[in-house]
Amino acid sequence: MTTLTPTPGDTTVRRPGPPTATAERRAPRQGGTGLAVPALIWYLVFMVGPMIAIFVVAALHWPGMLQPVSFAGLGNVRTVLDDPVFWDAVRNTAVQLAVALPIMIVCAYMLGYYVAQKPPGHRVIRYLLFIPGLISTPAKAMVFYAALSPDGLANGALESVGLGSLTDAWLASPSTALACLIALDVWAGIGFTAVLFAARLGSVPDELGEAAQLDGAGHWRTMWLIHFPVIRDYVGVVTMLQFLWTLFGSAQHVLLLTQGGPGSSSTTLSFLVYQKAFIAADLGYSQTVGVILFLAGLVGLLTIRRAFRQTY
Repeated sequence: MTTLTPTPGDTTVRRPGPPTATAERRAPRQGGTGLAVPALIWYLVFMVGPMIAIFVVAALHWPGMLQPVSFAGLGNVRTVLDDPVFWDAVRNTAVQLAVALPIMIVCAYMLGYYVAQKPPGHRVIRYLLFIPGLISTPAKAMVFYAALSPDGLANGALESVGLGSLTDAWLASPSTALACLIALDVWAGIGFTAVLFAARLGSVPDELGEAAQLDGAGHWRTMWLIHFPVIRDYVGVVTMLQFLWTLFGSAQHVLLLTQGGPGSSSTTLSFLVYQKAFIAADLGYSQTVGVILFLAGLVGLLTIRRAFRQTY
């Protein structure tokens, strides 16, 4: 709609009026759909494609990259379920998750809460907590190997305090190899997770903690009964990330420190996928375990999401 406005000198100025509904409908929408097309193509080719390939290879008998391929159907599933090493890997993975994940999340949350209170030197503490995340995986493995080898720091410390009877070949003992890997997982992940929690807790209004302390609540009750419910969703997200990292990323620690031994005492599902694919050259078996690992990760994510869902 256009209006005519008279001006001195008997001239009129044509001024545009407000746009009508028809003009608004005809106006092109400024959307970003076209910008998302390259990312969608990348996701389909490099994420969805390999995921489908896992299910396809799991149904094949493929004894090596250059060997002839034949259809196996459910034969790989029966082979996997009849293999005692697979069940040892399932047990080890379950123990690893059941021990490492709660310890990591609880301790990281407590450390993050402490740092969020901005104690003296809290900036330095943040950098120190980040150190394990800045060290490469081979370097972490070498640190633990130097500490846990028969002549390492752990046995030396025990002998120096008169507890030489407790010394052990920690990484070569069936009773302690998995525990050493769990300790490495916790040490590697707790600091970075604590920094994430500290960053999220820093956005919680100070008035909540001050009101709780005025009502007589100490730091312990304030931490768990006031701040934790506020960031419950975020704790769930971090727990899911650490769950996935522990479930799928433990293979590198096993490979560098124990090779799954002694026997299969420290073999995990993710390491079994690597072992069968690149050492035993049984790609069908490997990807069948990969499918089981994928399903276990999906169920774990849904369970964690439901457990940390807000109830108010």
